Amino acid sequence: MIYFDYTYILVLIGAIICMIASARVRTTFNKYSKYRSMSGMTGAQAAERILRSAGIYDVQIRHVSGELTDHYDPRTKTVNLSDSVYNSTSVAAVGVAAHECGHVIQHDTNYAPLTFRTTLVPIANIGSTLAWPVILIGLLINSRSSMMIIDIGIILFSLAVLFQLVTLPVEFNASGRALTLLQEQGILGSDELAYTRKVLSAAALTYVASAASAILQLFRIILLFGGRRRD
Repeated sequence: MIYFDYTYILVLIGAIICMIASARVRTTFNKYSKYRSMSGMTGAQAAERILRSAGIYDVQIRHVSGELTDHYDPRTKTVNLSDSVYNSTSVAAVGVAAHECGHVIQHDTNYAPLTFRTTLVPIANIGSTLAWPVILIGLLINSRSSMMIIDIGIILFSLAVLFQLVTLPVEFNASGRALTLLQEQGILGSDELAYTRKVLSAAALTYVASAASAILQLFRIILLFGGRRRD
C-alpha cells in the first residue's frame, strides 16, 4: 500500500521544514515590528518614495487585510500591503514594503527570472493540479501504457517543483534591491538596515523551505514508482 510506507518520512520532513520557516518569519517580523524607523515613514510611504524614485508612476499602493499578505500583482499593477505593514512605521514593515517594490522594479525592467516564472505560472498550476490524478490513473490501468501515464504525472509534478526553484532567485533579488533602495533613499539607517535584512532573510527562508518540500515530494514519487517500474 503506497499510502503507508517509509517514504512518508520525506513528506513529514518537508512539512516540518515549512512550519519552522513560517514560525521563524513571524517571530522575526514581530520582533522588529517593535523598532520604529528613524525616518518615521510608514510602509505605504516608503513604497511610494521608492517607486517614484525609480520613475514608476503607474503602480498603485493598496491596503489589504490579513497579516503578511503583502504582494505585488502585475496584472492590476498594485502593491498590496497588509495590516501590519501599510500604516506601520517599523523597520520590519518598511522592509517588507520595499521588498514588494523590488518586484515592481523587476517587472518594469523585465528581469529575466521573473519573466520566466510568470511564464511558468499556468504550467505549474496545471502540473500541481493534475500530477496525482494522472499518476493514480496510471496505477489503475493494467496495460503497457500505465508506466507512460505515470511518467507524465511525474513530469507534471516536476514542473511545479521547477516553479518553486525559479522563485528563489526572484525573491532573493527583490530583497537585495529593497535593501539597496532603502539605503539610497535614506529611508533607513545602517543599524536599521541590519534589522530589516534579518526580516527579509527570514522571509526568504520560507521560499527555500517550500522548494525543499517540493523536491522531497518529487523524490518520494520517484522512489515509489521507480520501484514499480523495476517490478
